[in-house]
Amino acid sequence: MNGEIFHRNDAKISVFDSGFLLGDGVWEGIRLLNGQLVFLKEHMDRLYSGANQLEIDIGYSKKQLTELIYKTLESNNMYTDVHLRLIVSRGLKKTPYQHPNANIGPCSIVIIPEYKKADKKINKEGIILKLVSTRRGNVDIQDPKLNTLSKLNCIIACIEAKNLGADEGIMLDLNNNVSTCNSTNFFIVVNNEVWTSKGDYCLPGVTRNSIINLCTENKIKIYEKDFDINDVENADEAFVTGTFAGVIPAVEINEKEISSGTRGQLTYKLQKLYKEKLNFLYPKNN
Repeated sequence: MNGEIFHRNDAKISVFDSGFLLGDGVWEGIRLLNGQLVFLKEHMDRLYSGANQLEIDIGYSKKQLTELIYKTLESNNMYTDVHLRLIVSRGLKKTPYQHPNANIGPCSIVIIPEYKKADKKINKEGIILKLVSTRRGNVDIQDPKLNTLSKLNCIIACIEAKNLGADEGIMLDLNNNVSTCNSTNFFIVVNNEVWTSKGDYCLPGVTRNSIINLCTENKIKIYEKDFDINDVENADEAFVTGTFAGVIPAVEINEKEISSGTRGQLTYKLQKLYKEKLNFLYPKNN
């Protein structure tokens, strides 16, 4: 926290912090694999871009902040299988008030690394998705492309999905097109073509972009386009992407089996291609 190392039980944030009071800040989830931070540049670019749009001065260069991350990892003797949450809030306020002129001092920076491994069973057997009523807003409501601490609509969508008996909720945009899931990016496969949203109403996921690039590199047809829930329910395959788990098949959507309720062939191929890419970029004992 702010350059100092604390045991997790001793890590505290002030009740006057902007993140606690207002959800005023940005964050990134970053994976540590074989001693290296996966797609670090992309995560840092997104973090600093979001902070800049919110007029939050991080106060460190990207290099300096990276050094703080590695300092935290080294203090825990962490090398691989780590998911790291990097949080930047606007910092302390002198009174609970939303205007930035109530802030005093620099921003707050918190780095939380935890050992985590993706569940291989889920990567094989897949997850259940259901359409939720909570939607992704326009940029003039709350920019859905900003990775802010203000995640209320995603939390509501998550609660909706849980109450419907699903692992994740599929969220539409204001034009009734499929946008994303509440915590992952969403793809379908139709006639050996991979479809995902145009990206106007979803977080620009780092793993999402990696899968789009992998499709292009391997001559798999990939389209960022508008499609609706009927297209989803009639898709040949479906999957979601995220920093922690990579590519996860969706085998049931709105109580309808996708790919006969099993992981699809193209989904499996993309899982392998993504794993191979990570092993190439971040090999062991590098």
